[in-house]
Amino acid sequence: MAACAPASGTTDGAADADANANANAETVSFAKDDATLVFGVVPDTVDTQTNYQPLMDYIAEITGKDVEYHESTDYAALIEAAVAGKIDVASFSGFTYVTATNNGAKITPFASIITAEGEEPGYYSEAIVPEGSSITSVDGFKGKKVCFVDPSSTSGYLFPSYNLLEAGIDPETDITPVFAGKHDVSALKTSEGVECEAGFAEDSVAEHQEGVKIVGKTKVPGAPMVVSDSLPAELKATIIDGLSNITIADIQEAGIKNADSAGFIKTFYALSPVDDKYYDLIRDICEATNAKQCQ
Repeated sequence: MAACAPASGTTDGAADADANANANAETVSFAKDDATLVFGVVPDTVDTQTNYQPLMDYIAEITGKDVEYHESTDYAALIEAAVAGKIDVASFSGFTYVTATNNGAKITPFASIITAEGEEPGYYSEAIVPEGSSITSVDGFKGKKVCFVDPSSTSGYLFPSYNLLEAGIDPETDITPVFAGKHDVSALKTSEGVECEAGFAEDSVAEHQEGVKIVGKTKVPGAPMVVSDSLPAELKATIIDGLSNITIADIQEAGIKNADSAGFIKTFYALSPVDDKYYDLIRDICEATNAKQCQ
């Protein structure tokens, strides 16, 4: 009988191992399948996919996975996709990242794109008006039709709302808000001066839009690259380690197609590491504005 004891113990140990393996298997998942990484982005401009393609191709190179582009119809849809586990890697805005995690998305920020050598993560939300407008600051936006990007946009709504409140202007009742959907559309509508007499857009768009002048700017935290926590640990580490300090030169040297294109060069110089704490400023602005999207 005593000789049977080790066999019984071994069986129990194997059962425990199987149970642990099954538990681990249940926590690992992909948005589509284990041969594919779904890359999500917030709607930005009409050239978003083209501008991100070299980075996606580089991710494919270092992971050995197919990388599938997923542009959400709007910011809320990307948040919903993250919460539902439908993206594996993504380029968020800071506001959409905070909102997604507030709603249960299991994602980790690891880096932010910078567009020029020597930069720190971050970019500018710019207040704009038609070139011939008499408005000289956001103080003059009261009573006007004002273009925003999307209710979940960091530089196209959250920070502009805060700046309007600081100027004594309620962004819901003291202006007529117009949501353009994308930064380039917000800038274009503002330049035309018909649907929008003033507006907001990120600097990379506002400063290239003909027919507008910039009347204010605020630096916002850099947009995070995030990775899904449900990916296998080794794959997640490969993505984070492989991208956190990557430069455009590294991508070009890897032979990635179109990594020397004008669109990619304008969009991307390098990735610089960030973490969750970096986005506490956005949480502070959420509290100050009491923005519904932060809830």
